[in-house]
Amino acid sequence: MLLMRNLTLLFLLLLFSMAIHAQSSAFGFKGGGLMGLQRWDNSFQTEPLFRYQGSLFIESYEEDSPFSLFAQAGFHIKGSSLRTYSTVFVRPDGTQQTLPSQFTPLEFRNLSLLIGAKQRVGSGFMGGQPYYMFGVRGDYTVNTKFGFGDPSINPFYSYIYPFEGFVRKFNYGFSVGGGMELPFTKLIGMIVELSFNPDLSQQYNQPAIPNIRNPNPYGSSSLITIPERKIANITIELSVGFRFIHKVILID
Repeated sequence: MLLMRNLTLLFLLLLFSMAIHAQSSAFGFKGGGLMGLQRWDNSFQTEPLFRYQGSLFIESYEEDSPFSLFAQAGFHIKGSSLRTYSTVFVRPDGTQQTLPSQFTPLEFRNLSLLIGAKQRVGSGFMGGQPYYMFGVRGDYTVNTKFGFGDPSINPFYSYIYPFEGFVRKFNYGFSVGGGMELPFTKLIGMIVELSFNPDLSQQYNQPAIPNIRNPNPYGSSSLITIPERKIANITIELSVGFRFIHKVILID
């Protein structure tokens, strides 16, 4: 939470600094696809989650400088997915029960604030300007969406998925990436960007929960222990957007 406040303060300071010192700036919006991955400790493997993201950004601008500072705020659906495959259980009486396969998205809908630096490199490619960037990031989880499937089909689903009470609202991490600025005119252009965004904190932190009633009526024990789970987000994002330059010309 402290990091999120500090990032917000830096974002506001950047905006005020540009306004007070009458500096030129660049601003715009971008968005696109997102592949969400998660590291699950002491648990099973998850699969990628494909969702979307979008951001507004502002950056410092000097016509002859390849370096700039930037800040951006956006909405990102992070998470992963679970896929259970069709399984056949044999009851004690010898009859069989088939549990169908199910796809379950695990979504963490986050507001993100990113503060960083951007460096343009080399000469323009086909009229564009390549760059790379790095920044520190704070996230706030607005809400979540866990698709539990149909408990009437397989009651064990409700015991293997995350519980809302262990979701951490504030998280932090960093972002690194690169892209291309493609100018249409001197003041308007397009950007294409690819970024890698791992969290350094845990989106979900749940201790082991013992003495839970076994949902499998044919299990060897009437009680089970849900293992400890710690989940951290990683996203790979492809963004396309528009960039506008606001030039300030000082006249003596």
